[in-house]
Amino acid sequence: MPTFTINPFARRQVAASRFSHFAGTDQDLLNRVAAAFTATTAPDGVVVVAVNAEGFFTGHALAEAGMKIEAKFESRRQGEAPRFHMGRVVDDYEAAKVPAVAVNIVLYPSTMLAPKDNGLPAEAGNYEVVSINARPTVEEEPIAPEALIANHLGEDGGTDHGLTDAEFVARLKASRAYHSRYIALA
Repeated sequence: MPTFTINPFARRQVAASRFSHFAGTDQDLLNRVAAAFTATTAPDGVVVVAVNAEGFFTGHALAEAGMKIEAKFESRRQGEAPRFHMGRVVDDYEAAKVPAVAVNIVLYPSTMLAPKDNGLPAEAGNYEVVSINARPTVEEEPIAPEALIANHLGEDGGTDHGLTDAEFVARLKASRAYHSRYIALA
């Protein structure tokens, strides 16, 4: 039986942040993950679990002409090298978010996060929620271009998914297409 926890990295996904978030309890989130979990994993070891969207919120919005966009170069967390991020500017993150239509929970095996980022011991069967990907559409949301690049190039904070260059380019094209239409919060 797998064990699940919320990785410290996912704790940044709260109502007052630019990130998607869940308005329920940690236990409710983990129960949803456990109920939807299957042993099928992607070749790179990452598990993506679709859960009921009730109680989840997203800051993604359809891009519109004249939308104010801001670019930032910042670390995702203390001690990590900064990355480029671009998003729409709003006065109030929580007010700018809308109920999600679909949600994927991204899980990494604890063994993949070892030795530095574990919330659980690095043992087979331990999975950690690293991201809540809520979106305003049923269309699948690819990993953001900057995160995909950091992962592929093995940059600080990136997790190598073992993609070939051809697989990486295919995913990058899909990511760019999606994230050029749906803009996250800055």
